[in-house]
Amino acid sequence: METSQAMQRYLAAVPKAELHVHLEGAIRPETLLTLAQRNKIPLPAANLEELRQWFVYRDFAHFVDIFFEITKCLKQAEDYELIAYEFGEEMQRQNVRYAEVTFSVSTHHALGLDHDSYFSGLNRGRERARQDFGVEMRWVFDIVRDIADEAERRRRADFTTRVAIECMGDGVIALGLGGNEEGYPPEQFAPWFEKALAAGLHSTPHAGEIVGPASVWGALRTLGAERIGHGVHSIEDPELVKYLAQQQIPLEVCPGSNVCLGIYPNFAAHPLPLLYKAGVPLSVNSDDPPLFNVTLNDDIERLHSAFHLELAEIDELILNGVRHSFLPQTRKQSMEAEFRTEMARLQQELGLL
Repeated sequence: METSQAMQRYLAAVPKAELHVHLEGAIRPETLLTLAQRNKIPLPAANLEELRQWFVYRDFAHFVDIFFEITKCLKQAEDYELIAYEFGEEMQRQNVRYAEVTFSVSTHHALGLDHDSYFSGLNRGRERARQDFGVEMRWVFDIVRDIADEAERRRRADFTTRVAIECMGDGVIALGLGGNEEGYPPEQFAPWFEKALAAGLHSTPHAGEIVGPASVWGALRTLGAERIGHGVHSIEDPELVKYLAQQQIPLEVCPGSNVCLGIYPNFAAHPLPLLYKAGVPLSVNSDDPPLFNVTLNDDIERLHSAFHLELAEIDELILNGVRHSFLPQTRKQSMEAEFRTEMARLQQELGLL
């Protein structure tokens, strides 16, 4: 077997963990069309080809608009159970064993849905996926930052933080911060993150995706960020890169997403290799897979084909998905040991040792 073919087979089969994926942005296109029809939600697309054309973005704000239109297609507890279950099925297909899945609770609540209804659906889907596919999921509830009306923004942040704390015993492990960074710096959201951290939740805000290093500094200094969602613009500040490496603060990097949204024109311009060589901990993630026409396996494969990393380096990035998860330390250690054993077996079978 050619080395490149063996490497492709290895990267598809290797066990993985994902730390940055939005459930609403991971709905299968076929399922989205079914939900829209079932719930009588008009979409500007009636088939898969029209959906692909719709999923082309002028800019990040345009993407956010489409994300919101997709969210409207979810109306019943059964809808949420379905998308969580199907996400688990997709995890199994790509050999993803564990995922920390972001969900924007306040958006669904603002659309008039009862929290207990959609959350019970999510957890039924999560449990069925665990039983049927052997995959694990935990939830990250994210504050939606780009709400223009300040009073409404505060109400939604209050709601998100409150239910995240209340649902800590039902799979919620972290508070996130999503939406368009422009005009909504991390510092505005410090009170809610302080409350969440005091209650025992973890902190993983988006920062440094659309705007520059100041956003990452703000997330670190005022939100107690333990991981940074995206953070790729950190590369523009050598002091920040040095700090992230010294403090071992991970970035949840999503290369396919970044190129699709025009944050970087192509993979050759993406800073992943530079951040890695500087010692910044990185994990590789899919963000909103069907919306960006990407899978986690695609982005893992690009570590070899586009970023030209060696096998040992790729394995380290894959293992970072476990190491920098918010699982208990003993569970992380056992999962990493399982991954290493399987990696060694696959490399032996495929002649990559």
